[in-house]
Amino acid sequence: MAMKKTDLEKNKALKLNNAMKLSTADRFGKAADPKLDRREQRKLDQAQGLVAFACKLNGELVDELKERAATHPEGMSGLLNEVIKRGLAG
Repeated sequence: MAMKKTDLEKNKALKLNNAMKLSTADRFGKAADPKLDRREQRKLDQAQGLVAFACKLNGELVDELKERAATHPEGMSGLLNEVIKRGLAG
């Protein structure tokens, strides 16, 4: 059975739309900056001797830590390492 002209046009449009999506999939930095999955990131952290440590802190303290971490060269982890070492030494 022959297809109607409108059905043929719809199929063409779907094919074209899909082809356009596939052709732009590698654009906008998706292929240029591959993200590590959790397992790979965990292995890298373990190799560096890093261990996850969760705790609950006061919201005001967290805000202050975020402000200071923004200017710290090693980010939040580096800032917390520094602050905790200073606190334990004193």
